[in-house]
Order: sequence, then structure tokens, then C-alpha cells
Amino acid sequence: MTFPHLPPQVADLRERTRRFVREVVIDAEPAPGGRLDRATRDRLQAAAKEAGVFAPLVPTEFGGQGLPIEHWSPILQEAGYSPVGPVALNCMAPDEGNMHMLEQIATEEQKKRYLAPLAAGDVRSCFGMTEPHPGAGSDPAALRTTAVRADGGWIIDGHKRFTSGAVGAAFCIVMARTPAVDRSPEGATMFLVDMTNPGLRGGEAIHTVDRSIDGGHPHLYIENCFVPDDAVLGEVGLGFRYAQVRLGPARLTHCMRWLGLARRAHDIALDRAGKRELFGGPIDSLGLAQHLIAESVIDIETSDAIITKTAALLHSDPKAGSAMSSVAKVHCSEAIFRVIDRAIQICGGDGVSDGLPLAQFLNEVRPFRIYDGSNETHRWAIARRASAGRGAAVRAGEPYQGDAVVGRDGGA
Repeated sequence: MTFPHLPPQVADLRERTRRFVREVVIDAEPAPGGRLDRATRDRLQAAAKEAGVFAPLVPTEFGGQGLPIEHWSPILQEAGYSPVGPVALNCMAPDEGNMHMLEQIATEEQKKRYLAPLAAGDVRSCFGMTEPHPGAGSDPAALRTTAVRADGGWIIDGHKRFTSGAVGAAFCIVMARTPAVDRSPEGATMFLVDMTNPGLRGGEAIHTVDRSIDGGHPHLYIENCFVPDDAVLGEVGLGFRYAQVRLGPARLTHCMRWLGLARRAHDIALDRAGKRELFGGPIDSLGLAQHLIAESVIDIETSDAIITKTAALLHSDPKAGSAMSSVAKVHCSEAIFRVIDRAIQICGGDGVSDGLPLAQFLNEVRPFRIYDGSNETHRWAIARRASAGRGAAVRAGEPYQGDAVVGRDGGA
């Protein structure tokens, strides 16, 4: 992994993160298919604080490293070299995305109450968007959870599912549809809801193949849930706009973390291919293995490049960066899967056993093609933006190039 032209302090943090993950975190990984227990999580987070690598994305005023978004990738790739590295460093979903959004739009009082303990690793959080069909999933406009005005606050009713991290979380950021109120438009609103609220009830667990997100992906039932006015995150009716503050960077941080895991899988495959022999020589001397290795290098490097471009755009032009994050999400989620799958193939039978962690790595990254919006939905949005952009360019005077030339001499 090489990252030229990093500022000295970022290069130093990256090197310290690299050593911490390789020397401390990997030895503490649960067995393939297992989950990180609370005691080990607390021990790793304490060690990360002592090593000065804890909460890399969190502002320094809340105890983090205060990294700007354009320098997130080198650190998160190093953290993601272990599936539990981001947990140890407190930069794992959904907390990482929630911290970023709270820092951007929460009031000072909300930051003290919710962001400060979350940044310190004292609590966990979740984000309540996804709902059972026909509610919101890949289409946020299908949101069915509602919130209506009440004396001194709001009453929320709805049903969420795939609420990642909900088991054991201290609070949930709930997205609900709200009517036009005073000068606020009809739309969606975000609410900060304590998980101890009697109107919020945890429901059935959803058992998925991934294991690294603490707290699972359960159902949440929200029934006659009263929250005061100061529970509104941001402004009433602007929830979908704020969601982009969270979702664009959150998609990209998934790419960064999982690309680190793909690099780990690739290293396992390279070590194996360089030592094991078949047909009179090491595996990496065989043309078929060389093809797999080369394709993985190409997938890793193209993913790294698109992540870097998207991060720069999110810094300079958040709207364009959010659009580009869809491209990055689709490309990286599929490229990373391919890298890990090839690593399994190179390692043969051991690759699909629990003697190596590769099969679990594949389980960790497979849901990413669905989480944060299915790849098919992102492709639809990418295509619409491309068509609309080209149409606008032609209307503004760009030459139209879609007509075939009639009677063109094909040459003889």
C-alpha cells in the first residue's frame, strides 16, 4: 500500500495505524463466523486510544484525530485490513456515519449528549431508515414511518428493519415522514431517539452472513413514541437532504474499509502462491494463477483511484462527490468481492475452510452490494444523471453526435 504526497502527520498516523492493526488487532480477531465480544472490543479500543490511533475521523474537540475527508482513505484502508480493525479504532458503520452527520448538523447540546459519548466509544448508535416492504429500502421516497406534532414534541409511529447496530445501542437516528408544519415543508425529518424510550421496541433479529457490525440488523417497532422538540436533528422536513450528508461519505468509507480487507485477502493469496508448489514450481509461476493475481491488482488499484477521486470531490463539491460515491460504491463493492473470491480460488480447499479467514471475508463484503442502496438502484441513478447531463450539455450548445451520416463512403 503506497500513498504518496501525504502530509507528514497523516503519513505518521497511517504508519501507526498499520502497526496497531497488524500487531494488536489481528491477534484478537474472532474465529471465522464469530463476533467480537464486548470485553475484547473494550480492550482494543483502550489500546487504540493509548496508541493515538482512536477515532481518526472525529474532530479533535471530541477526542479524535480530526482527519479531513480527503485523507480518510489511507487510514481506513489500514484499519480495514482486519474486519474488526474499524471497531477497534471507532470508525465502523453505523457509528462512523452517525458521528459525521452529528458533527455537521447537530446542535451544541445534541453534540454534548450524543456525539461526545459516541466519539469516546462509550456508547454505540444505529440509523433507522430501512423498512419492511412496501416501505423505504433502496427507494427512500417510500418512507412510511410517520411523525406528527404533539404538545411539546412529536409522536412517531412506524416499523424499521435492518437497523444495523441496534442491539445494545444507546440511541437511534430515526427517519420519519412529517407533514408541513409552520414554515417547514412536508417531507422527512430525522429524530434522535433514546433506545430506552418506551415507544421504541427491539424486534426480531435478522441473521445475515456478515459479522463485523456489532449489534446485528434487527427490526425496530416504533409505537406512539413521544420525543420532545429538541430531539429533531437539523430542521423539520429536510431529512432527505441531511441523509446525503451521511450517505455519500458513508458509502465511501465502506469502500475504504473493505478495500483494506481486499488487500489482506490478496496478501494471503500472494503468500500462499509464492510458497505452495504445483506441477514442479510455485503456484505464482503458473499462468492461470498469474492471471488471477494480475486481475486482483487491477481491481485494487482502480478501486483505490476512484475512492481518492470521490473523496476529493466530497471535500471540494459535496453534491458532485455524493453522485460520484454511487459510482465508487458499485465499482468497489464488486471489485472487492472479486479480489477476495480470487484469493479463495488461489488457496484452493483451504480457502473455503475456516483454517483461513477468506470465506468469512467474502461473507463480510457480499452484503455491501445491497447495503447503502442496491447496486442496481445506484446504476439506475448513475444512468439517469449521465443522460440528464448530456441532454443539458446539448441544449446548451454542445454538438449533437447521435445522427448517422447518410451516404458516407465506406471506402473500397
